[in-house]
Amino acid sequence: MGAIEASHHVCFEEGVRSTFQDSLDLDEALRAGNDQANRWDYLLSHSPSNEVVAVEPHSAKQDEISTVIKKRTAAREQLRPHLREGAQISRWLWVASSGVYFADTEKVKKLLDQNGILFVGKKVLEKHLGAKGKPDPDGRLKRKRSK
Repeated sequence: MGAIEASHHVCFEEGVRSTFQDSLDLDEALRAGNDQANRWDYLLSHSPSNEVVAVEPHSAKQDEISTVIKKRTAAREQLRPHLREGAQISRWLWVASSGVYFADTEKVKKLLDQNGILFVGKKVLEKHLGAKGKPDPDGRLKRKRSK
């Protein structure tokens, strides 16, 4: 969690913090040449799953949904020349940087799901990092349906 701003550590449940092997401040790493572009905040290597997870601490407000979607779209494009062929980000997690202010949470979840983003609420928990929510090839999340 070395590359994560100290103020963003609270966005991660204390128990999951030690499960990350490496971290990258993606916002800062991709700033040059993308000064005015949307940029995702962090990439983290999750040791138990051996996967890379993207985390975006951001205001959870209705008018910020499109911004977060644009950030993911831009990050995928910005990362393309830096990733080996076949490498991908396993999960794109949006964590509320303060309170959650969505008018219709179910509608928001559906829209984010269509764009390959999982809104996790106020903290990234272990359940957000496990086998659930694996992306399909186009980046959309697949979730198990409960009966």
